[in-house]
Amino acid sequence: MATRKRATSKKRSGEIKQSTPELIAKKRDGGAFTDAEITHLINGYVSGDVTDYQMSSLAMAIFFRGMTPKETAALTLAMRDSGEVVDLSSIKQPKVDKHSTGGVGDKISICLAPMVAACGVPVPMISGRGLGHTGGTLDKLEAIPGFSVDTTTKGFIKEVKKIGCSLIGQTADLAPADKRLYALRDVTATVESIPLITASILSKKLAEGIDALVLDVKVGRGAFMKTEEDARALARSLVRVGRLAGKKVTAILTRMDDPLGHAVGNALETIEAFEVLMGGGPEDVREITLALGAEMLRMGGVAKNESQARKQLLASIADGSAIKKMEEIVKYQGGDPRAVTEHDRMPRAPKRTKVKAKKAGVVTEIDALEIGLASVGLGAGRSRADQAVDPAVGIMLEKKPGDRVKVGDTLATLHVRDSKTANAARPRVAAAYSIKGRGKKLPPLIMDVIRR
Repeated sequence: MATRKRATSKKRSGEIKQSTPELIAKKRDGGAFTDAEITHLINGYVSGDVTDYQMSSLAMAIFFRGMTPKETAALTLAMRDSGEVVDLSSIKQPKVDKHSTGGVGDKISICLAPMVAACGVPVPMISGRGLGHTGGTLDKLEAIPGFSVDTTTKGFIKEVKKIGCSLIGQTADLAPADKRLYALRDVTATVESIPLITASILSKKLAEGIDALVLDVKVGRGAFMKTEEDARALARSLVRVGRLAGKKVTAILTRMDDPLGHAVGNALETIEAFEVLMGGGPEDVREITLALGAEMLRMGGVAKNESQARKQLLASIADGSAIKKMEEIVKYQGGDPRAVTEHDRMPRAPKRTKVKAKKAGVVTEIDALEIGLASVGLGAGRSRADQAVDPAVGIMLEKKPGDRVKVGDTLATLHVRDSKTANAARPRVAAAYSIKGRGKKLPPLIMDVIRR
């Protein structure tokens, strides 16, 4: 069996005596749900027995009252089981995936997945699209000419078995409760709830049929979680609930005050990820890729410790197996594999505009949020889920924190379609740079590793 359909509400939840309004009131008043009550509510929402306005009220009650780890685990599993669950048991090795909470310039998945797969750990990766100031892996992959992120569950399993990796988007039958609830939370001011975020992330990932998960929880101005306290709380919730669901889960906290790498924009970021696979790329992108990859190899059972895992990852770059794996993935998913090493085959914007430094000194910060929003203004991102993105446009950050600049030096290059969008973005990008008389010590990229 490629997939298994989970049991229905009636079979799993048993008889629920309270009505939906009574259950909402229970959470409103600070009560804790039973597993059966949560399953009843989620399956009722998918079937239409629980309305959007009732689920909105429940989400707001959860936002204010919270959930216990046991409740959050039950919510996660109910959302996972609202659709099909991929069965990868025919692949005997541990299957390991990675998820990022999102940031600016975050192209890590594109270089990470083939590296890990080249080292012998299967990576079934279902990713999302960008929304707001953060980019999405699917949009970056679709910048590769011909590359398709759409497939059936059967096709997904076949690719993981044959190549060791598949990079696709969420299917309609995968965690449909999450898809509906996330859209509702987005318009009811209930997004920033750790139990709801935890269930949203893990329900999709657990539906992939994975054995282990590494989470890149980003912290800072360009991240969803702006403070270290909030990021740690989310990381601990994800690890705790993932383990309650029977999976190995590690969360790595990484900084997102400045954009990651030099490239911001879909084709530009994909090229930068390819450069990492070829032994180049920016130092910060390489470092986070190796940190996440080492944990994935350790959890996948092919490395005993971080040092050994890093050696294996670097060897996959040196011997060409990582870049070859990326070419295999691209070819299998309908793309032009030549674009992986021949970057002039990737989409290119017709115009370039330079952003110049107006003062001398040292770059101390680059506001990741402002750069992300400027990139959206160029057409590289979307402010609504139904918007298309332009794969060719974006921003190349020529100077990064720690770099010394003179008046007139190029801080960034805008890749644009026309002068109008360039003129609108130029002052915003310039203002995102902080240039001081003296530099400051840069904080470490990797803040912490949380395994329990």
